[in-house]
Amino acid sequence: MKRSKGYRATAEKIDADNAYTPLEAVRLAKTGAKAKYDETVEVAMRLGIDPRKADQMVRGTVNLPHGTGKTARVLVFANGDKAEAARAAGADYVGSDDLLEKVAGGWLDFDAIVATPDLMGKVGRLGKVLGPRGLMPNPKTGTVTMDTAKAVTDIKGGKIEFRADKHSNLHFIIGKASFDETKLVENYAAALEEILRLKPSSSKGRYISKATMSTTMGPGIPVDFTKTRNLLGEDGQADA
Repeated sequence: MKRSKGYRATAEKIDADNAYTPLEAVRLAKTGAKAKYDETVEVAMRLGIDPRKADQMVRGTVNLPHGTGKTARVLVFANGDKAEAARAAGADYVGSDDLLEKVAGGWLDFDAIVATPDLMGKVGRLGKVLGPRGLMPNPKTGTVTMDTAKAVTDIKGGKIEFRADKHSNLHFIIGKASFDETKLVENYAAALEEILRLKPSSSKGRYISKATMSTTMGPGIPVDFTKTRNLLGEDGQADA
């Protein structure tokens, strides 16, 4: 696979044996973002959990302080006043049986789904379509709720959802390459704080074993995930 000049230039600067502070990693990532579009900045972590055990699954949401750089398209399954509230909050698609049928037919032109509890019996039948794409509404992530307006506002405002996969890897975005470094670091800090908060009590040993930052088309940059304070300082501070 042919790599871009930006990819190669950044890759040459990376010391694979060095774990960079979040600020250093952001700076390196931004230098390699040379695509014609605004690349997304992503973080991948390897967790010391057993995702086969229900009590060790890591799944959650976090509102990034500076948003994701993308306005999510939100579909809401609701009726009556809850449907109207969702529309008023800016939902892109609102309905019930009509939209359920459309999604069952393969339509997936949206980024997130919110549903009221009374419709989850029907939405649950879409598990084979929505599950593999991580789109199934869930009470734990605030997407099964009677407060449809708040759910839509949160998602539109930069709320992201993350979930460890079957290999114990966890992926999340922290913004766009066009963001200044402060915003990217602060978004990373918000996500890291929530991930650390969700550490399963039954998980033994090191919780995070590896972290890598990259842009859509850029190389992976090792990140020192032990840095949890003063992340905008040149050196950062390791968690005590």
